[in-house]
Amino acid sequence: MKIKSIIGGLAIIALLTGAKSDRPAYRVFNAKGHVSNYADILKEAREADVVFFGEIHTNPICHWLELQLAKDLSQVKGKKLIIGAEMFERDNQLLLNEYISGMIRKKDFEAEAKLWANYKTDYAPLVDFAAKNKIKFVATNIPRRYSAIVNLKGFQGLDSINAVERGMMAPLPLKYNPELPCYKKIGEMMAGSPMHMGDNLPKAQAIKDATMAQSIFKNLEEGALFYHVNGSYHSENHEGVVWYLKEYNKRTANDLKIVTITAVEQNDLDKLEKDNLGTADFIIVIPEDMTKTQESSAPPISMPPAAIAAPGPVKMAAPDTIKKDTVKQDTTSTEGGEEEDDD
Repeated sequence: MKIKSIIGGLAIIALLTGAKSDRPAYRVFNAKGHVSNYADILKEAREADVVFFGEIHTNPICHWLELQLAKDLSQVKGKKLIIGAEMFERDNQLLLNEYISGMIRKKDFEAEAKLWANYKTDYAPLVDFAAKNKIKFVATNIPRRYSAIVNLKGFQGLDSINAVERGMMAPLPLKYNPELPCYKKIGEMMAGSPMHMGDNLPKAQAIKDATMAQSIFKNLEEGALFYHVNGSYHSENHEGVVWYLKEYNKRTANDLKIVTITAVEQNDLDKLEKDNLGTADFIIVIPEDMTKTQESSAPPISMPPAAIAAPGPVKMAAPDTIKKDTVKQDTTSTEGGEEEDDD
């Protein structure tokens, strides 16, 4: 009997030791793939001029970490922290100002502002935190109706809009580099798609990136830290918004310290996959089977799906449905046609 008991005990021990001792919700790596942690992110972020958090729109870990980082940065920077987000378009700035200042009620703000479908679960905590602490919050994105025009007609489609409307976007004519990898990849993936989409989708992405970058640039303050939340594709590889921000900053003699964070999903959290190396200064790796929040109806241009069937209406897939080997995407329908948005 003793022998059976010993054998049984050893079997249980083997079973327990063979099982995972923990189920981490995320892991952090640096650009080179070395193991890092949240403390390292915070250390670098608090010394930066601009911090980009590139999220996966429907991933709850991203939204929780975005809020934690905002709270921790506010402890360091106080009123010198400025928050901005892709999820808010410039024509909603007045409403944001009124809510942050306490002039209007939360329910009135939410009733009148253009909010993404997952706002209440994913972005309201960040906005409410800013309101509670009177932190400046900038609506950085172009109104989707204008990026929809670019998606349909190219940049020339904006020629007829008036001066007031032009104030809602980056200055025109826009510097556009179709060979920038983030735009080139979109164009290549959309090649052969119906009508305008192949040529104009990257341009619509660029007008969003440039507008967000210019919104950040014109709100930079000496000694302040601008913390920007956007879909990951907008800032991966220091392209997109980051590229345009650097272009705007060339007009000054100031150096900008920019820290980028991006989120990816992997099956294995122990090692950063090769394709994710170098995509940001810090890469947050989250389990692929992490539960999702409500699908975001991002005012979109995210990334095109890996394969698009030949002629016929094209519907962009939501970011979380894109396979790992494709560019991340988020989509939103807009006036004047379906516009895409980025992650």
